[in-house]
Amino acid sequence: MRFLPVNTNALLVELDSLEQTLALFDALQTRPIPGVTELVPAARTVLIVFHPEIVSARTLRADVATRDITTTVARNGKLIEIPVHYNGEDLQDVARMLGLSPEEIVRLHTGRIYTVAFTGFAPGFAYLSGGDPRLDVPRRQTPRTRIPAGAVALAGTFSGIYPQASPGGWQILGMTDTPMWDISRETPALLQPGYRVRFVDAGPASVRTPLPSSVLPRPVAQPASLPALEIVAPGLQSLFQDLGRAGQARQGVAMSGAVDRAALRAANRLVGNLAGDACIETVYGGLQVRAHGACVVAVTGAKGELTLRTTNAASWTVPSHQAIALNDGDTLTLGQPCAGIRYYLAVRGGFDVAPVLGSRATDTLARIGPAPLSAGDLIAIPAPRQGAIVGMPEAPVPDLPRSDTEVILDIVLGPRTDWCDKRAVSLLHEQAWTVTPESNRVGIRLNGAHVLQRSNHAELASEGTRRGSIQVPPSGQPVVFLTDHPLTGGYPVIGSVAPWHLDLLGQIPIGARVRFNPISEFVPIEMPVMQISSQLPEPVSLS
Repeated sequence: MRFLPVNTNALLVELDSLEQTLALFDALQTRPIPGVTELVPAARTVLIVFHPEIVSARTLRADVATRDITTTVARNGKLIEIPVHYNGEDLQDVARMLGLSPEEIVRLHTGRIYTVAFTGFAPGFAYLSGGDPRLDVPRRQTPRTRIPAGAVALAGTFSGIYPQASPGGWQILGMTDTPMWDISRETPALLQPGYRVRFVDAGPASVRTPLPSSVLPRPVAQPASLPALEIVAPGLQSLFQDLGRAGQARQGVAMSGAVDRAALRAANRLVGNLAGDACIETVYGGLQVRAHGACVVAVTGAKGELTLRTTNAASWTVPSHQAIALNDGDTLTLGQPCAGIRYYLAVRGGFDVAPVLGSRATDTLARIGPAPLSAGDLIAIPAPRQGAIVGMPEAPVPDLPRSDTEVILDIVLGPRTDWCDKRAVSLLHEQAWTVTPESNRVGIRLNGAHVLQRSNHAELASEGTRRGSIQVPPSGQPVVFLTDHPLTGGYPVIGSVAPWHLDLLGQIPIGARVRFNPISEFVPIEMPVMQISSQLPEPVSLS
């Protein structure tokens, strides 16, 4: 059992096999560790996220090492049959690769009952184990830019079904019309860890109907609904965001939520809302809203000019980070920021938006949650909660990054620092990295004069990732994950941005330069597996 650092509040437990991984995951679910907030199992790892104030990493390691991982976990979950049209683009290539006929590939693929080992990559995407060992093929050398929803595919010894259209490198055997993800179901993900799956040859393909979308339509207020906020212009991208949807890893759903969580909390505090109420997150300005009826709003986050225009055409600049009263017909415009890039607009009482899986956040990668805001949208404002008090003005965050500045981010090395050569580890913090225009809510893409080279060129089995993870793709130009990152990933993570700099990370403009400051050495910890599952470990001294 090997413990790899991920961040000051997360670690990765590396094991020898999928069976050990499932046994550890089952043990940690059966007897939870106080302070652990999330578990993300993968092929040979379990990502553990914890509260350092409740449990230290040292105590956590000591407890995990006592868990029995030698017991095979019984998998007798619900059996789901998946009809497949075996006409996939890679069926012939897979047959040639394995020295078999396409008919033999289909016979082998339908001849076993699979188990959902874990989920990840996208909502509803299940990694299916237990197939015929002869069906062991590598991912495509060049991933496709688009794989259609319903594609049934192979990668290594796993089978999987793409729940929605997305890029991917798995080998496509065929297609199914059975939706893996349907937000209208009580449990959107069809396949859950522990479920069993049988593939059935459905013969030639029929005319396919579009699979259900995971994005719900916006609820739009009726004209008589007052008060309400009208979107006059949405700017570059305006989305509803809150603190995200925790506890959905079982369905392959990551947290998502506001990129700058402190700014969202501040906006809600100023108008008397709960800290996690939904706000409008907008990037690079241009958002213009009009009040229908009187309401109170506040804008936090990026630094820029806010302009209030009344119905009699009078206009003036209003400050951010304080409550602003809008009368019926008043229009508020958020100008282009001079520092930072993301504004947060809260309204007293919140927005009347239906939650999806317990959150009103829009996940742009998973395509879950309310659709992006558009001109003409009219959003109703509920009555404020009883006892809500408008907050006092607050000081804006000082020294927000500008496009011509250099930002220093503290990082924790790991969990796959040793997959990169020594020169790459040095380059990571020695050179400045420029934020490129390809950056978005999924991640900040960086460009440096020298790329990061890997020392280990093996294919990394999928494992859990976190907000702030610095992933090294084949290009050698790192990507730093933001809130809409995938739950699991297959590229090595050389380090992670420390928790106290994650909000700052989300405010860095295109063109700005980033330097990484490692605050720790990369130190994997080997611990013997102690088969003591019947009792709690002795307390570990922190002195």
